[in-house]
Amino acid sequence: MKNMKKMVLTLVGLLSVFLLAACGSSEADESKAYIGISMPTQSAERWIDDGNNMVTNLEELGYKTDLQYAEDVVGNQVSQIENMITKGVDVLVIASVDGSALTDVLQKAKDEGIEVIAYDRLLMNSENVDYYATFDNFGVGVLGASYIEEALGLKDGEGPFNVELFGGSPDDNNAVINFDGVMSVFKPYLDNGQLVVPSGQTKFNQIATLRWDGSTAQSRMDNLLSANYTDKTLDAVLSPYDPISLGIISSLKGVGYGSDDLSLPVITGQDANLPAIKSMVAGEQSQTIFKDTRELASVTIEMIEAIVNDEEVEVNDTETYDNGTKVVPTFTVEPVSVDIKNYKEALIDSDYYTEAEINE
Repeated sequence: MKNMKKMVLTLVGLLSVFLLAACGSSEADESKAYIGISMPTQSAERWIDDGNNMVTNLEELGYKTDLQYAEDVVGNQVSQIENMITKGVDVLVIASVDGSALTDVLQKAKDEGIEVIAYDRLLMNSENVDYYATFDNFGVGVLGASYIEEALGLKDGEGPFNVELFGGSPDDNNAVINFDGVMSVFKPYLDNGQLVVPSGQTKFNQIATLRWDGSTAQSRMDNLLSANYTDKTLDAVLSPYDPISLGIISSLKGVGYGSDDLSLPVITGQDANLPAIKSMVAGEQSQTIFKDTRELASVTIEMIEAIVNDEEVEVNDTETYDNGTKVVPTFTVEPVSVDIKNYKEALIDSDYYTEAEINE
């Protein structure tokens, strides 16, 4: 009897411990929000960095995360987001493949009470976009064009110079804003003849590069050179993205640019991808624009924390980013122009890259 009593007490004690543990686990689970992160592709280094930075920092703060890459296929992204909604995420962070293709799935998120943060690519034509975290995309265009302006001495009246323009993807609203920034600098020089575009292609729909694809840009550059530069020299190329820049450089080198007899033109870029920085160090690509994904991830996480804690979300722009249905409250992060003169300070001193990574 005594042993039986002891056994009962032991079982009761174990049951109490189990129940307390289960209760504690439930409370812990309830205290963590579940964040879905939808990125467009792993084919570009920057999106890998964006996703990894957010996951690392969110999980350190105790959040559960689901990171998915759509590999530039709209159907994949829709299915992945639908799956995140089914799994019960509390907040969605979406960098879209096509900013206009997600209206239906955004409505599903709204119906489930899930708040949506557009990440560096504005989600278009939907009321169901709560916030936008991005870099100053108009400023990115200004920085690229201003670099060419300075390199060619346009403010000092130098010219005329031959230039060709490349744009980003037509399904990415950032590309249009970027182009507007470029033209805010270039238009006076195009009008007065200091800048000449031999191809005549100066409208966004003429220079856009679907999916920001480097091989598409290379093919277009091949065509531009054969059609317009048999008796002319190209002085500058406004490129909006590093893989596009590298495609352009490959095309130019294929017809003799980069040799002792014919130097490469001034070539801009964006994102400070490692291959582009290596190209810059090698004396090929002239400039890029550093958009510190760590900083953008930090801004996005602050938005998430405010949403989860039912606090006011900090934004710094409530006028610029109209998605066709609403002006989306936005926090913009400032980009930095980088060339051979300041890349060490901007990228190595900030621990974004190591010197070994760049020089290997």
